[in-house]
Amino acid sequence: MTAHHGPPAALLAGAPDGLLVPTGHGRTLRTPAQQVTFKVTGEHSRAASSFEVVVPPGFDVGAHVHTRSEELFYVLEGELDVLAFEPRVRTRDDWRHWESASGKRTVRATPGTVIVVPPGCPHAFANRTDTPAKMFFQASPPPDHERYFEELLEILDQGGPPDHGAIAALRARYDIEQLTPLRHDARAE
Repeated sequence: MTAHHGPPAALLAGAPDGLLVPTGHGRTLRTPAQQVTFKVTGEHSRAASSFEVVVPPGFDVGAHVHTRSEELFYVLEGELDVLAFEPRVRTRDDWRHWESASGKRTVRATPGTVIVVPPGCPHAFANRTDTPAKMFFQASPPPDHERYFEELLEILDQGGPPDHGAIAALRARYDIEQLTPLRHDARAE
């Protein structure tokens, strides 16, 4: 009797290769507003797209909500103010003072903090410090956030103040309901 370890050779022949993205690799999109490095795309995963995001000082993505997407944020470096709850009142100007019916408030996320955002949950992040922050970001299902990042960074890379009308149209196409404005200098507020 012979011992059999692992799947039959016939299954192995058709098995896809895995993906290994070394440190410092991945397609990177850069603008003065943000830097996004694509680590895992819809080409490689049916479950989620994964990115490494550098959030410069003063950047505030603005509170927003998705009806279909689930997101995960993991702070790697620096600090980010974050929100992931339904507030009592959705004020249109700024999310940093929002509070949930159960008393949840925004928090300062430090390295090692994980934020999971289910569909329908308002969320936001902002770098209100003087140093860049870096986070691992995962969005499911792919590839909507990949396309969204590409198009958003094209808009933000045009120089001058952001074209809020173009950003609003872009977000509507990619299941993003913007609740408060995207800002480039949130530290000054």
